[in-house]
Amino acid sequence: MTAPEPIKSILLVEDDPQDVQLILAALEQHHLADKVFVAHDGAEALDYLYYRGTYEHRPRGYPVLVLLDLKMPKIDGLEVLKTIKSDALLKAIPVVVLSSSRETTDLTECYRHGVNGYVVKAMDYQGFMTSVRQIGAFWGKLNEPPPN
Repeated sequence: MTAPEPIKSILLVEDDPQDVQLILAALEQHHLADKVFVAHDGAEALDYLYYRGTYEHRPRGYPVLVLLDLKMPKIDGLEVLKTIKSDALLKAIPVVVLSSSRETTDLTECYRHGVNGYVVKAMDYQGFMTSVRQIGAFWGKLNEPPPN
């Protein structure tokens, strides 16, 4: 008898409700994650990762992927990325920035701080859905995550 597959979860950090709905729809449509937790700003994302506040008693374990927007209230995406990649317990979690920014400084800073991928949000519906599906398929299905 084989052990049951671990639940694969994704942490989506996005403050735009419309983008949240589209991303969730794309991931669900293609069954790319068992659970998707949504944080609406960087502070909530860090609370989730560090089991703080309302996430103090969440089940132990880390997501197989953090999908991270850059331009957010409270704590921006770059600060979240820096925190994740500078923490020995969190740095192995893949982080993919999903942003509308094509600014060279954003790209450079994200890669300098260890982002695993940077995807510019497509402006059209089909392109957006295809991008999310491809990200989810690779990181949620094909990639072997580090052991928790």
